[in-house]
Amino acid sequence: MHQTIQWLTALTARIGRAMTGMSIGLFLVLLAGCSEKASTSTSPPAPQVGVITVAARAIEDEAEFIGQTEAFRPVEIRSQVSGIIKQVYFTEGRNIKKGDRLYLIDPVPFKAIYLSSKAKVAEAQARLTQAKQDLARVKPLLEKQAVSKKNVDDAQAEVLAAKAAREAAQNDLIKAKFDLDNTLISAPVNGRIGRSHFYEGRLISAQTTLLATIDQLDPMYVNVSVPESYLLRRRRELAALKVQRPDLFQLRGVMTFSDGSVYPEEGMLDFSDVALRPETGTLQGRFKFPNPEGAKEPGQSYFYPGQFVKIRIKGYIRSNAILIPQRAVQQGTSGSFVYVIDEEEKAELRPIQASAWHSNEWLIEAGLYVGERVVVDGFHRILPGTRVDAIENQKEKISSSIHSEEPITQNVP
Repeated sequence: MHQTIQWLTALTARIGRAMTGMSIGLFLVLLAGCSEKASTSTSPPAPQVGVITVAARAIEDEAEFIGQTEAFRPVEIRSQVSGIIKQVYFTEGRNIKKGDRLYLIDPVPFKAIYLSSKAKVAEAQARLTQAKQDLARVKPLLEKQAVSKKNVDDAQAEVLAAKAAREAAQNDLIKAKFDLDNTLISAPVNGRIGRSHFYEGRLISAQTTLLATIDQLDPMYVNVSVPESYLLRRRRELAALKVQRPDLFQLRGVMTFSDGSVYPEEGMLDFSDVALRPETGTLQGRFKFPNPEGAKEPGQSYFYPGQFVKIRIKGYIRSNAILIPQRAVQQGTSGSFVYVIDEEEKAELRPIQASAWHSNEWLIEAGLYVGERVVVDGFHRILPGTRVDAIENQKEKISSSIHSEEPITQNVP
């Protein structure tokens, strides 16, 4: 009996310990469930995005256009007389100097005409001398009534006719001398002569036949066609004081060749046409570039007439320009837009008007204001209206500060 009581006591203790363990386990399970509910009810942290603060600064507004090079003075070589080419003196494609011999037209017929004209002048002079002598003889006889008044009048008329004949002969002699001298064609300017279109033995016509062309290569011209839309936009910007520039003919040009190399010398705008070309709607402008190598031998300069180049116009300064990194600008169905962070730290989708690239930045014409914050990193984390954790992009801030402190060397009114 005593043993039975001990066994029951031990069993009761074991059951009590088991119940206590179950209670503790159940309590822990309930506690974990409450903790889980508490954690799920807490909102997730706001996504981080990189932003920059919009600032305004002065920049050089440099538009670029296609241009074509042209010789400073292309001089056409034509003959003043018709005849047969007897000799060609120059070597094609070489530099020549003013006064160098180029062509010789057969001078024999022109020399014959010159000598004949010279003889006619002498003949007319002899006739005039004879007429003056006749008049001198008949004048005294009229006083003695030995001759009639008609004889004196005839003698005076003969003198006048002889003078006219002499003047005509002298004019013919001048023309003959001119033709004879122009049988030798010389270079009127310094430059580089191209191919000859005619050679020895060819018959050429006076003034109509183009023999060759001499190009003056220092300086050189570059002709640029500027669209009407650009001119109108510039006019509006100047009137609104968004853009400043110096005098029109103080604008400079930087030339880039087709291989991407930049010409070391800057050109100056020296001509602007007075009317638009109706077939293209463009205004012709011309820049003059120094080309000191043009006077050297062929092959030492690669600045030729007829090249297609790019001309970047320098001199326009855009004040209070707003620029943002290119990666901040997104493209949608309705155009360009950016994400702007408002005062409530929420992302706002903002349509903008981006006009041109400047290095790695977009020039913003409309849609942004100084002091606003624009998202530049973390676009995939946000939607319009999303509350964000905006972090200033220090690298972009430093870069913007450096650009804004660049000195503007152009003197603008």
